Amino acid sequence: MTVPAATNEPTETTAPALAYAEGLAAGELRFQHCASCDRAVFHPRVLCPHCGAESLEVRTSAGLGTVYATTVLHNRGSGPRNVALIDLDEGFRMMSRVEGIDPEQVTIGARVRVAVVAADGEPLAVFRPAGTASEVPE
Repeated sequence: MTVPAATNEPTETTAPALAYAEGLAAGELRFQHCASCDRAVFHPRVLCPHCGAESLEVRTSAGLGTVYATTVLHNRGSGPRNVALIDLDEGFRMMSRVEGIDPEQVTIGARVRVAVVAADGEPLAVFRPAGTASEVPE
């Protein structure tokens, strides 16, 4: 039996966050889905936090979600900004911010769409209000 040579290169299996980062670089929001319990998983991990299975596959989100919670932060010397928890339609929640609207105007229940922006030279998933009724599934 031949044993494969050891490598220090991370793979999607050994470093699940790699698929997420590569997705953002490509303008996509990726998450994992557990084939064993049929649940979405986010942040990337090696084992499903719901059932403990290793059967996680990478999927690409459509990027539509709903604001679950929001707050406005006021820092000295800069304008207000918001922090929001977004429930994505695929069944996972992530923390981000909603841009394109005053931070005080972000409301719980608002429909939003993901946008990938550059922050300090790195891609970052943020959200913007979903623009039209056609973007919001019924």
